[in-house]
Order: sequence, then C-alpha cells, then structure tokens
Amino acid sequence: MEIEIWSDIGCPFCYIGKRNFEMGLDQFDAKDQVNVIYRSFRLDPTAPVQPEETMVELLAKKYGRSLEEAKQMNAQISDSARAAGLEFNLDTVVPSNTMDAHRLVKQAETAGKDDMAMEYLYKAYFTDNRNVADRETLLEIAGDIGLDISAVDNMFSADDYKEAVISDQNEATQHGAQGVPYFVINRKYSVSGAQPPEKFLEAMKKVQQEEESLVDLGDNQGSTCTDEYCE
Repeated sequence: MEIEIWSDIGCPFCYIGKRNFEMGLDQFDAKDQVNVIYRSFRLDPTAPVQPEETMVELLAKKYGRSLEEAKQMNAQISDSARAAGLEFNLDTVVPSNTMDAHRLVKQAETAGKDDMAMEYLYKAYFTDNRNVADRETLLEIAGDIGLDISAVDNMFSADDYKEAVISDQNEATQHGAQGVPYFVINRKYSVSGAQPPEKFLEAMKKVQQEEESLVDLGDNQGSTCTDEYCE
C-alpha cells in the first residue's frame, strides 16, 4: 500500500495530521507493507526568507482579528497539538518561506531519511521556533539526521529539487486538494485534514479490504476503483 502525504512545513495541522496518521498506522495489521511518500505543498510560496511580521500579526491580518484573538486561535491549535503529543509554541513561530525546507526533504528521501527530515523540520518550526528558511539552520538539521552537509550545501547552491517541489504542488491541485494535509492512498482514496487516528486506520482498512476483494475476484473486474474516501 502506498500513501502519499501532501503537507507544508509551516502548517500546524500537517504536523498534527502526521502524528495522528502515524498512530493510526501503528494499529494497522499490514503497517509493514505501507510505503509512505512525502509530497511538497507550500501554503505561501511568496513568504519571505526573513519575515518582518510575527505569526500572531500575520494571523490577525489574514483573518481580520485582533492580536489577542489571534493568540487565542494559536492557543486552540496548541491544545490540539498537545492532544497528539506535540508541543507547539505558535506565538513565537518564525513564519518564513519553506521552499528550501522542502528541498531538504527531497534530498533526505534519497537517503531514506525523509520522515526524519520532516520530524526535525516540524520540531524546529513549531517547537523550537527556528527559521526553516535559514541556510545554516537547514544545514544543521541535515547534519543532525546524518546527511552529507557538503552535498546538501551544494544542492542549495544549485536549483536541485525546485521543480520537484513545484510539480508536487501542481499534482495536489490535479487531485483536487483544497488544502493540506492531504493523504492519498494507492492513488484512489483521499483523506483530508488532521483526522483522528481512527479515521486513518479506517481508511487503510477499507483500501486493504477492497484490494483483497479485487485479488479474490480475479482479472475479470475493472482495472481501477475510482471511489474517493474523504472525511
């Protein structure tokens, strides 16, 4: 079973959704047969590398709220994160461009360390409040997860993986994704948002049962199943 996850490093619900998905996957009896692929999605491709506003200020401006109301929004999201076992410090997050962070994940994927890269980047952003657009920060994370720092530095100096990041986002649009996180199972079923663990487990079981039924029924059945699982 192949599960593609479209997400952005700067999306709080993507981090929560990742953790909830992992809890659901841990309960899945065929979890060892699941291949997880991380796909890039940038919520704000025009975000600056060196932000001039705080996350609270950006939220207040975006939703037409006061700074205090924006802080309350952050508190509610932090409560959801805590329920998933995560620590968020949203009021002091550094909202920045995530292109290079996504490129680092692509580089890490070649070494089988993309999941680790996602974890370190999410923690750096939401818990430690580091600027994940900063080159030195990204190189430090690369070293922490065991990547060749020189190779990563060379990758950043070139345009490596930029087209792949953009292609991922275009593909999400083609799938009909309205936002992230967005999970696609076997290119047939989708689960949108930071669903509870049991929802992810339910989706995986559904796909498993239907795939097994297709095998049992033989080659006379239709070539694909186009049903969409979406909560």
